[in-house]
Amino acid sequence: MALTYCTQCRWLARAAWMAQELLTTFPEGTEVALVPGRGGVFQVRVDDALVWDRRTDGGFPEITTLKRLVRDVVAPGQPLGHSERSRETVGQA
Repeated sequence: MALTYCTQCRWLARAAWMAQELLTTFPEGTEVALVPGRGGVFQVRVDDALVWDRRTDGGFPEITTLKRLVRDVVAPGQPLGHSERSRETVGQA
């Protein structure tokens, strides 16, 4: 997996945080590379699949959205736990 971020825009901290979240969610056999870029780039790739592009997808992903997109490529069917609960069900037992 690779997160390409813009060094001119100083998005390293954002990319590192997202990488940490992905590594925590998918701990087995996952590697995340932080790839410096320029020109406002922010992309997330899993193998050859582009799962998020700031320009075409409209800004930055919510972390739960990014986890779902990555999960659908690396581990379809894996539950994401509390991250997957809808806002309507939060607080209901």
